[in-house]
Amino acid sequence: MKQTITIRISDTLKKELKELSRYENKPVSDIIRDSLRNYVAIHRFRKLGNMTLPFAESQGILTDEDVYKEIS
Repeated sequence: MKQTITIRISDTLKKELKELSRYENKPVSDIIRDSLRNYVAIHRFRKLGNMTLPFAESQGILTDEDVYKEIS
């Protein structure tokens, strides 16, 4: 079920959203919905990373290169 949320934004941001909407030929609501979905996904990813970091560090996995070596 979809819900409606009301937010307040600056005139500048509203103008930028309208310009982006025209450029991408997408409704402003779709742009906002996609942006929120991406924000939540990034937050979940960072949270997962913070939860697993102590386990990785205890195994000597400290860098992206260390991760690559482990999975290659």
